Amino acid sequence: MEIGEKIILIIWLHFISDFVLQTDYVAINKSKMANVLLGHCIMYSALFIIIGWFYAFINGVLHLVVDFVSSKLTASFWEKNKRHWFFVTIGADQALHLTYLILTLNYLTR
Repeated sequence: MEIGEKIILIIWLHFISDFVLQTDYVAINKSKMANVLLGHCIMYSALFIIIGWFYAFINGVLHLVVDFVSSKLTASFWEKNKRHWFFVTIGADQALHLTYLILTLNYLTR
């Protein structure tokens, strides 16, 4: 598989695992409950096993770190009715996820 095809694959795997498979319960509670966040990250990384187990593991850990911070920020912004910063944080969260998914693709799948 060519690098461009791999990038398209990881973008769609990310979309499916971070949006389609994430329930409302997880989206609401991952900022409050560590076990919910951990479960989300395990499920998230499971789809990436088709790229490679080490790739899935590293990106699961990176996803955990980013979501730990971004979920707390988005929950705070939502409660304070700061919708602009809520969506800015969601956008930054997605940019970070896609950045490390693509960067680690070069180093972990040679």
